Amino acid sequence: MSGSTACFGVTGSGPDQLNTPVQNTFLPNGNVLITDQANERVIEVRRDKNIAWQYGETGVTGIGPDQLNNPNSAELLENGHILIADENNNRAIEVTHRTPSRIVVTFSGTISGLALSGVAFASRLPNGHTLITDSNNNRIVETDETGADFWHYFTNTSPGSNRAPLPTRAVRLANGNTLISDQFNNRVIEVSHSGNIVASYGNINKVGFGTQNASQGLNGPYSAYVIGVYFGITPPFADDDEGN
Repeated sequence: MSGSTACFGVTGSGPDQLNTPVQNTFLPNGNVLITDQANERVIEVRRDKNIAWQYGETGVTGIGPDQLNNPNSAELLENGHILIADENNNRAIEVTHRTPSRIVVTFSGTISGLALSGVAFASRLPNGHTLITDSNNNRIVETDETGADFWHYFTNTSPGSNRAPLPTRAVRLANGNTLISDQFNNRVIEVSHSGNIVASYGNINKVGFGTQNASQGLNGPYSAYVIGVYFGITPPFADDDEGN
């Protein structure tokens, strides 16, 4: 892509402007899906920088139709819908990739006795379940439309853990393990389905600055992926519409 997707160093909501873009991914059609957090919207941007599709009223915080509150991620689903982590509304929503859009599924409420709080990330798994980072509860939970708890992991139970590490991204790997950005524990961990940590990067609850390797420390890691593993980010689907 020639040029940038927004004016460098300029905060705004006008043409060619963003405000705290926290995630962006290329779509199969060549457009870019951007979670424009402080503008309270998710936008699909063409190569000419024009907006092809948008969910959320620009600059408006809310929980009504076409409204978001601090969105933190968005991904294209195989069914053509967009899955959005609507963080401060304590929910993940699946919306149609059309104009106008509508919500078709909402993931909110209580799962295993805890109300979802601070939904920092959401991704659709191959089995149809949805993996949610329930940040304010310091857990990752695998659920579905009914609110069932198929799997969960709390990141604040390890010895020496920060009481509130507020994990951010969690992605399911091809081997079935889950890779978690355990933010204020200053580590990234790979957790097996049985709940065992099989790999760890950084030192638990210790700020560091590794210049040669991760064992020298990390500082608030927000997002981590395994290169080539697409669970948790927009998959490389063969076809996609432009949301028209």
